[in-house]
Amino acid sequence: MTNPLYDAIAAPLAARTSAVLTDAAGETLSGAKLHAMAMSLASALAGLGLKPGDRMAVQIEKSPRALALYLAAVAAGVVFLPLNTAYTADEVDYFVGNARAALLVGDPARADSLRAVAARHGALFETLDGAGEGSLVELARLSGPGFQPVARAGSDLAAILYTSGTTGRSKGAMLTQDNLLSNAEVLVKEWRFTDRDVLLHALPIFHTHGLFVASNVVLLSGGAMIFLPGFKAEQAIVWLPKATTMMGVPTFYTRLLDDPRFDRDLVAHMRLFTSGSAPLLAETHVQFENRTGHRILERYGMTETNMNTSNPYDGERRAGTVGFPLPGVELKITDPQTGATLPEGEPGMIEVRGPNVFAGYWEMPEKTREELRADGFFLTGDIGVVDADGYVSIVGRQKDLIITGGYNVYPKEIELVLDEQPGVLESAVIGVPHPDFGEAVVAVIVPLPGQSPTPEALRAAMAASLAKFKQPKHIELLSELPRNTMGKVQKNLLRKDFATLFAPASA
Repeated sequence: MTNPLYDAIAAPLAARTSAVLTDAAGETLSGAKLHAMAMSLASALAGLGLKPGDRMAVQIEKSPRALALYLAAVAAGVVFLPLNTAYTADEVDYFVGNARAALLVGDPARADSLRAVAARHGALFETLDGAGEGSLVELARLSGPGFQPVARAGSDLAAILYTSGTTGRSKGAMLTQDNLLSNAEVLVKEWRFTDRDVLLHALPIFHTHGLFVASNVVLLSGGAMIFLPGFKAEQAIVWLPKATTMMGVPTFYTRLLDDPRFDRDLVAHMRLFTSGSAPLLAETHVQFENRTGHRILERYGMTETNMNTSNPYDGERRAGTVGFPLPGVELKITDPQTGATLPEGEPGMIEVRGPNVFAGYWEMPEKTREELRADGFFLTGDIGVVDADGYVSIVGRQKDLIITGGYNVYPKEIELVLDEQPGVLESAVIGVPHPDFGEAVVAVIVPLPGQSPTPEALRAAMAASLAKFKQPKHIELLSELPRNTMGKVQKNLLRKDFATLFAPASA
């Protein structure tokens, strides 16, 4: 009997006496103890009646035992369904109902509202808090660590991750054991992870970045993690001297750069910094290298595919790009309307195919057929371009495409120009309804601290490099851009805020 994902990332822990996790308080957890913790939780799941293929929704704080619960699900063949800890009970209700979860695990502090959600959908409810305690842990202690992992095939579901749902109902991306394991294997090789690595892990584990990229890569390579509950620059600076690698989102790096203690000496021993989940400003890339001597390795992935591309470990890590397709991943740029492959240098839909690509959307066959072609290529919804050297750049999301006066405008092209202007920290370009043009281009600018770039100066700068139809009809200065928990700019909120900007005055 085999269980490929368990065999690769969990089974080796059983004989490991060295630390695999160190928490923020400096407490360590050996591989053997993490394995025993996971097997006790797997026994508890089985005792609750969960069978292979059943879905378990979890909305719990990050902790070593939360990671053990993921490993327990893998061992028991239970489909893991992690949920953002910021979701309200009403939002959780949709996921539990849609996935027909057999069990919901939630924080004891929200037990009343979450227990009602579970009851409404005929699911069991147990608790687990950020300290690693709760009713599920009590069951695990009674059950003991003698669980025997169940047999699973590589094609069996390991997890369902729900998309953010900014343009409609959230979709449950079905990820198989092969999807997760193949991607982890490639990343271990491409990013040179070994059992000597210690990863500073400050990412949430309800998202593919922190759970499947960071955790799976470290477990597969036999490395260790400094397992922080979240990112605080002060805490990161304390722990960086004990790490060799760090995976982050752009805001992690901008916050570190804001601290004068973050310098070349502090990270001289570090081997690798990676960034993803949101675009890294080229300016941040350059500032980071000037300050530390390290070039951040930027890569590109999605909920439905895990990682697709990466800048090279050896070779030029080119700012503003996400590198090359990973080994085993095919990538092409196509016309969004016709599906025809486009020439080099021309922007279009990014399509990817490989063992990392998900099995489809949970109980959404029509949506699966729309986005996952019969030949295995997945339409990412991202607009990209491949340059003459093969580097992939993300131009924007298809849903962010602006059609103004019949012309297509890709926001990223305008944002790149704006971000280079004096006094500009970052920008976001959106399309909003316009009575004459259909949509009008609107630019939202975040100034550098203490600076106030004027719309007139910005317009003058854009006039030299952008066609008239691409130039914003309105420029707004804001103190910050709205972002989700992974640092992605929420343009849907900006579009909502500025939706009536050009609305005709009431009669």
